[in-house]
Amino acid sequence: MNGRKWQAAACVALAAWLLLAVILGSRGGDTVLEFGMFAGSNWGVANADSCVIIDKAIEKFEKAHPGVRIHYYSGIPKEDYSEWLARKILNGETPDVFMALSKDFAKLASLGALANLDSWMGQDADFDEDAFFQTALASGRRNDRQYALPYETVPTLMFVNKTLLNQEGFGVPENDWDWEQLMRICKRITKDTDGDGRVDQFGVYNYGWVEAAYSNGGRLFDENGTQCYIHSEQAAQAVRYANELSDLNQGQKVTQEDFDGGRVAFMPLSFAEYRTYKTYPYKIKKYSAFQWDCITFPAGPQGDNISQVDSLLIGISSRSHKKRLAWEFLKTLTYDEEIQMEIFRHSQGASALRAVTGSKRMEEILRRDMEASDRVIDGTILSEVIENGMDMPRFARYSDALALAESEVLKIYEEEKNVDSSLKIAQRAINHFLVQ
Repeated sequence: MNGRKWQAAACVALAAWLLLAVILGSRGGDTVLEFGMFAGSNWGVANADSCVIIDKAIEKFEKAHPGVRIHYYSGIPKEDYSEWLARKILNGETPDVFMALSKDFAKLASLGALANLDSWMGQDADFDEDAFFQTALASGRRNDRQYALPYETVPTLMFVNKTLLNQEGFGVPENDWDWEQLMRICKRITKDTDGDGRVDQFGVYNYGWVEAAYSNGGRLFDENGTQCYIHSEQAAQAVRYANELSDLNQGQKVTQEDFDGGRVAFMPLSFAEYRTYKTYPYKIKKYSAFQWDCITFPAGPQGDNISQVDSLLIGISSRSHKKRLAWEFLKTLTYDEEIQMEIFRHSQGASALRAVTGSKRMEEILRRDMEASDRVIDGTILSEVIENGMDMPRFARYSDALALAESEVLKIYEEEKNVDSSLKIAQRAINHFLVQ
C-alpha cells in the first residue's frame, strides 16, 4: 500500500472512530461525575464499612441514569482529605460533588468553591427542605445561602452509668432534667469510698462550661467567626455552674480511666460513640463492667435540654459543568430515604431526614447489634435532640478561638478571678483574635 492509500485508510479509520465516539457520547457513555470523599468515619470511631453506603448510592444513581458513571478516589484518610481537596481546587480539578468537613465549610463557601443550591432546591418539585432536621440543614447554610446538604448527623448525648446511679439510690433522670438535678446527684455521688481521704468517685467527667452554655441558651460565637459572646449572661452562668461541679471533686482530677472503671456517673458522648460502644465487640472492650445508657443534657435556667450537633456535609462544585446531574446525585446521597436508612446499617451517625431517624425501622436496625437487655434510644427523643440542638460553628478558626476561650476560663478558675469582669476582658481579647 503506497503512502497516499495508507493515509486515506488511516483517515477513514479515524473518522469511523470519531463517529463511534460521538454516538456513544450522545448516549451519555462518556459522562463521568467526579465525587470527592474520604475513607473511614467522620466521627473518630472505627468503621470498616465507610464505602458501602456510597457504593449503594452510586449503584442506584447509575441505574436511574444510564450512561452516567460516578468516579471517586478510594482510600483517602480524613486527616489528608482537606489537603487533597485543596490541591484539586487549585489545579482546576474540583470534583463535581464532594464532602465538606466542618472545619473547611466556611472557607469553601467564602472562596466560591461551593455552588449556591437555593435555585436547585426551590425549582425541584421532588425536593422538600422540610424533610430535613432544620438544625442539620442549617449547618450547610452561610450568609442565608444553602451551599451544602447534610449527609449524616451526630448529636452529643449524656452518657449515664446506670449501675452507679442505682447503687447510690438514684434512677436514670428523665429527658427533661435540669442543672439542679445534676448538681443534687453529683453532690451525693462524689465521695471517698475507700477511706484514704481522697475523693475517688465522681459525678461528671468531661462536662464543662461549654456544654453547660449550650443547654443554657448561650452561643459562644457568631456564624462568621467575627464575634465572641463569652461575656453573655448565659455563658457566665455556665462558667459558674461548671466551677461548682468541679469544686465537688476537692482538687482530684477526673480521668477517662475513672469513667471506664465505673467510678463516674455522667459523661458527654456522641451518638456515634453510643452506637459503637453499645455493640459487640467494642462494648466488651470498653464498657462491659456496668450498665449504661444515654439521655439528653440537663437544661440550664435560661435554656433547654439541648447539646451540640455536628453534620457531615456534601455540596456541588461551583465549577462543575454537570450541575443538573450533580444535583441529582447529591439528592441520591442525602435525600433518598432508602440510601439514608443505610446510615443506620453501615455507619455510626444518624440520618438528617426526619422520616428516617424518627422511624421504628431505625430502632429495629439498632436493636440487631445490641444485647436484649439494652434499651435502644427512642427515635422520638433522638429526633428532638437533633432538631433542637446547637449546630457546631463552622468558621475556619473555630478550634483556635475555642481553645483561647477555654484557656481564659481556666485562668478564672485557677486564679479565682471575678467571673463577670474576667469574661468581659476575655471576650475583648478573643474578638481581637478573631478579626486579625
